[in-house]
Amino acid sequence: MAAAPPCCAVRVRGAPGGAGGAGPGGGCSGVVLSRRPALVLCPAAPFAPFLRAGPAAWESPAALPPGALRPVPRPRVLLRGEQGPPRELGARLLALVPCAPFRRALERGFGRAERWRFAAAAEQEEEAGADPRALPWFAWLRVPALDEPAGEWAARGSAGCLRKGQALLACGTPFGDACPELFLNTLSRGVVSNLAGEENALVLTDARCLPGTEGGAAFVPAPGGPRVVAVIAASLCWKGAEWVGLTLLCSLAAILRGSAAVLGEAGVAVPPVPAWVAAVPAGGGRDPLGWTALVECGATWGSGVLLAPRMLLTCRHVVEARTPLRVTPAAGPGRDAAVLRGRVVFATEESSPFDVAVVELEESVPGFLPPCPADTFFPGIVASNTRDNGVGATYPHLNFCIPITVLQPLVAQYRRTRDPGAFAGLNRTAQGVRAAWRLQQQPGPPSKL
Repeated sequence: MAAAPPCCAVRVRGAPGGAGGAGPGGGCSGVVLSRRPALVLCPAAPFAPFLRAGPAAWESPAALPPGALRPVPRPRVLLRGEQGPPRELGARLLALVPCAPFRRALERGFGRAERWRFAAAAEQEEEAGADPRALPWFAWLRVPALDEPAGEWAARGSAGCLRKGQALLACGTPFGDACPELFLNTLSRGVVSNLAGEENALVLTDARCLPGTEGGAAFVPAPGGPRVVAVIAASLCWKGAEWVGLTLLCSLAAILRGSAAVLGEAGVAVPPVPAWVAAVPAGGGRDPLGWTALVECGATWGSGVLLAPRMLLTCRHVVEARTPLRVTPAAGPGRDAAVLRGRVVFATEESSPFDVAVVELEESVPGFLPPCPADTFFPGIVASNTRDNGVGATYPHLNFCIPITVLQPLVAQYRRTRDPGAFAGLNRTAQGVRAAWRLQQQPGPPSKL
């Protein structure tokens, strides 16, 4: 990014001399959206200990004024200084506001029956008094010391223009206000993983965000520089006991629409996004998303990659049930996702470190544009996360992948001969390959690193 991102850290404490001294509170990230007047947007969760009505206040459909909180919290905003430690400036709470479209998308896609959590662990949720009902709530802060006579609003874009696979840049402060000297405005790159709700009110990204980055901003590239499209709502997602490596974002446009009355009472006019501003499309004619597919085999499911209109690569463990195979390619321009039947023409043996299966489809994928496999080393197909079965732990951001250069000549031979024996060599591999897949040093004793 050409300029420093308009992000900050936020510290929330009680009034001095009150019943609790500095009082309860917490820290998070925030985004400086305006400099005339200076406004910071951050999550409302750190203000939870001050709510007069307690957690029930999160059920309100309307904004909560400062009078709904006691004692009066004293938020502070921490920004990057030109030199030395971060600057810490006083701020005033304008209101806590809910984002209704984001709340509705959460309720539809992340119901409690499916055991979704948005914290590092259930124990941390209980210790921090976290309430999932606070997730769609945000706080507006007024920071007079940041006012600039010629200040403007941060460059914004519309989440409604986002597409799956599109590049994103997330900016937040890991651990909130705990150690801003080291972590203030940390950047993480990712893509749009999925979208839901009205005008994409809810966005999922694989950008790696740690606890405390909630309230940071997500940017997309655009003519004239990156633009803020969303705010980090939850940095960690869990489904039951399984960690899901995705970050939950809330559309900034949806927050602003829900905040119109609050900002209007404060005399703040939100400038419209210029008509020419649009998110950069995810790709041209060869969209990587068009090469992926959902593979279902009985109760087992996984992903696959299409190499030809009727040919797909997936993992052996996805199709080992040998039950009827269903393949759902990603929807493309002008076509809906359709379920196709397929059959396994080759699968590696269970002893092989190459967890690969080749599937032939009964019908061609309409309008399919085949990918161009690399002729130098690049990862192709993701086989699995790294998992320690002894303790039941999955290591995040560490995956087993098979280089496409291993598979490309075999695929080419199979397409010429239609003989599944072209892949038989995957069952005869060197000991060094087996050792690598077992996380063993070679030579040397077994290792998990």
